[in-house]
Amino acid sequence: MREALFWEKLEGDKVHCQLCRFHCRIADGHLGRCGVRVNRRGVLFSLVYGRLIAENVDPIEKKPLFHYLPGSLSYSIATVGCNFRCRHCQNADISQWSHSDREIPGRFASPEQVVRQARQSGCRSISYTYTEPTIFYEYALDTATLARREGLGNVFVTNGYITTEALERIAPVLDAANVDLKGFSESFYRDVTGASLQGVLDTLKEYRRLGIWLEITTLLIPGLNDGDAELKQLARFIREELGEQVPWHVTAFYPTYKMTDRPPTPLATLRRARRIGLDAGLRHVYTGNIPGDDGENTWCPECGQLLLERRGFRLGKMALIDGHCGSCQAKVAGIWQ
Repeated sequence: MREALFWEKLEGDKVHCQLCRFHCRIADGHLGRCGVRVNRRGVLFSLVYGRLIAENVDPIEKKPLFHYLPGSLSYSIATVGCNFRCRHCQNADISQWSHSDREIPGRFASPEQVVRQARQSGCRSISYTYTEPTIFYEYALDTATLARREGLGNVFVTNGYITTEALERIAPVLDAANVDLKGFSESFYRDVTGASLQGVLDTLKEYRRLGIWLEITTLLIPGLNDGDAELKQLARFIREELGEQVPWHVTAFYPTYKMTDRPPTPLATLRRARRIGLDAGLRHVYTGNIPGDDGENTWCPECGQLLLERRGFRLGKMALIDGHCGSCQAKVAGIWQ
């Protein structure tokens, strides 16, 4: 165990966790909502420091991040646990692991070991992903700090529910994030994730304020969050509150976990959502989970030149030179080197 960050002691050996926007108040001997932070006699501990349940070398496009070091590899790690209860979670076996287990699953790897393995694997960044990185914050912070000193970037793939204080602490070593904006109604968030839409919107604004490169993903679930009115509101929020240059990924849903009663997302729905985003003034809107669609490519927002051709997680033709269009020299927002 490792003593946690961002908590305060309450009366009667209770503690108030201030890491995420659920603000759990935890009695002695009990776990927080995430299932991996425990109160032991009035002190809050992380149970997952260094306990890797997943580690892989991934293309950065898999996060998905399309405007951050395209074509590079990212060493991707996770521990068990999550503070959301998404009914369609594709990694539910590790995010919603059984809290009745007597031992935390996973192998121990120190931050030094993770950074060394990332460098040996030819990666340019470390991604904290698969589950929710906020819940293994102490481990992520130590690893990210060391990675920055060793010349590696750091990426969060997150549900966007971290508190401002915790985000401000890690921001100096966090280069980029892909945040799931899962829908644009409070009822959807409450019913499907157990969280609040407003909390995610507030966090997204904090990412932009702190200068962390930001991309957004929305998984379109037929009949739940794919209506025109909701998508228009979502696209308008991105443009007006975050900026027209923030990439928006609209991706296909496939039945999984506790949501097997919905069909896969039709390609026509993704293309409709992409058109809604572009019509709202967003400069970069991508379709995902259906390899081969033109919506995977990056186009110059000024002259329409094909800049980065993609099929799935692989890059094809490239006409982007030092972050500028090779045809009209327009600057394209992102982190390219």
